[in-house]
Amino acid sequence: MAEENQRQASVARTAVVFGVGAATGLGAALARRFACEGLRVFVAGRTEAKVKTVAEEIGRAGGMAEARVTDVTREKEVIALLDEASGNASLDLVAYNVGNNLAAPLLELTSDSFETLWRQNALGGFLVGREAVRRMLPQGQGTILFTGATASLKARPPFTGFASAKAALRALAQGLAREFGPQGIHVAHVVIDGVIEGDYAKSRFPDFVKAKGEDGLLKTDQIADVYWALHRQPKSTWTHELDLRPFKEPF
Repeated sequence: MAEENQRQASVARTAVVFGVGAATGLGAALARRFACEGLRVFVAGRTEAKVKTVAEEIGRAGGMAEARVTDVTREKEVIALLDEASGNASLDLVAYNVGNNLAAPLLELTSDSFETLWRQNALGGFLVGREAVRRMLPQGQGTILFTGATASLKARPPFTGFASAKAALRALAQGLAREFGPQGIHVAHVVIDGVIEGDYAKSRFPDFVKAKGEDGLLKTDQIADVYWALHRQPKSTWTHELDLRPFKEPF
C-alpha cells in the first residue's frame, strides 16, 4: 500500500486548456492559474504564436507549460493532444474555452457560418469531452469545465446562430455530468454573463468599456479563480452550473 501511494504521488498532474488565444484572454488566464497550482499545462489553440507566448510566459514564472496548435473540430488532433497529456500522467483537469461569436441577423446568416459556429462550440466540445472522459474514467477522477455564455441560456438577435451552438454545448455538459458524475468525473458549465475585460473588448468597443467603469467587466484572473475552485470542490458538494457577471450587469 505504501508503495502504491508513493507511485500515485509521483505521477505528474496535467491540465489541458483548449481555446487559448491572446495573453490577456480567459484561456491564457486559466492556463496560468492551473500552472500556479503545480499542474503541467498544455496550452492549446489554433494560432501558434499566441499559444507559444502564453506557454513561455508561464515558463518564465516558474510553471510547466507546453504549447500545442490544435483545432478542436479535428478529431485526430484532439485525440493526439489528450493522449500526450495523459501519457504517464494523471489527466486532472480539462477546460474547454472555445467559442467564437458572430453577430448576424438570421436572414443574413449563411449555412456555412451556422455550421462553423456549431462545429467550434458543440462538435469541439463533444470531441474534447468524450476523449477527456475516456482518459479520466480509469483514474476514477477528473474535472471537465466548459465555458458558456449569456447565449447559452438566451437566444437574442443578432446572435441566434451563436446561441444555438452555445445551447448545444450546455446540453452536452449536462449529459456528460449526469452520465459520468456518478463515476467520479466532475463536469461543470460556467455561464459568462457579461463582457470579459481584455484587449478584444477594449479594441472593439472602447466606449462601452469606458461606460462600464471600475469592476464593470469580468476580470480574467478572477474567473480563473472560480474555475480552480470548481476543480477543488469535494465530491459531496459538486456544482454543475454557475453564472458569473459583474455587479453592474443586468440579468
